[in-house]
Amino acid sequence: MKNLYIIGLLLLFSQCNQKQDYLIWSDEFEGSGLPDSKRWNITEGNGCPELCGFGNNEKQFYTKNPENLRLEDGKLVINALRDAEKGYTSAKLTTKDILDWKYGYVEVRAKLPKGRGAWPAIWMLPTLEGNMEWPRDGEIDIMEYVGYNPGTVYGTIHTESYNHVKGTEKSDSIKVEDAHENFHIYAIHWTDQKIEWLVDDIPYHAVYKNGDGKAGWPFDHEFHLIVNLAVGGNWGGKYGIDDESFPQEFQIDYVRVYSQKPNSSN
Repeated sequence: MKNLYIIGLLLLFSQCNQKQDYLIWSDEFEGSGLPDSKRWNITEGNGCPELCGFGNNEKQFYTKNPENLRLEDGKLVINALRDAEKGYTSAKLTTKDILDWKYGYVEVRAKLPKGRGAWPAIWMLPTLEGNMEWPRDGEIDIMEYVGYNPGTVYGTIHTESYNHVKGTEKSDSIKVEDAHENFHIYAIHWTDQKIEWLVDDIPYHAVYKNGDGKAGWPFDHEFHLIVNLAVGGNWGGKYGIDDESFPQEFQIDYVRVYSQKPNSSN
């Protein structure tokens, strides 16, 4: 028994070391005030005049006000609020030109908001020298959730061949009944051959490089991370917005990016 105990400790120590070796970026959201500007860009506005509603007819105006965005008790807190002047306010963070990476394992421990009209997302877009051409340049949605369908989270890619405009997007979902009550870990494992989605280390969806070129697989270059809480929009507002559900709160415990999945050879 003593030998088995020692072996178990060695395995645990090895796994912890491996995680640290593979970790390339993280935020544990310690402290107070706004998120670390060395780790995050904070979006302000509603996307106008270039792309009002960020192309999805979203209703929120993003701010860096502490009522919408702050560090609190070791968490990142994004609040969506009703606003007499702007309609709704919320917050959005990106790592563009701060953390841009190709392939790896991303995990985000989060608790999701509840209420019709809420549209929280953890997602990725390509980091390009010029303007992005969507969906040709690709999008990876690590976790999306719409408040009118509580208890279901989605993982999706958008490409020239596979996107929601054509109705060909490659997407799947998993039931997480207490997603708005408890924290869960939302993750992807991204390699040069596949993207796999997981919740609490349980895989539920995967897409594979299939030889149809950039139109089907524009994922062989650097991407950056985005975290936001939208209100309404083409999908989040499909069945309207329940104003009585506000304020809505999106909490994130940590974000960790690894060069490869710990305990994996890929």
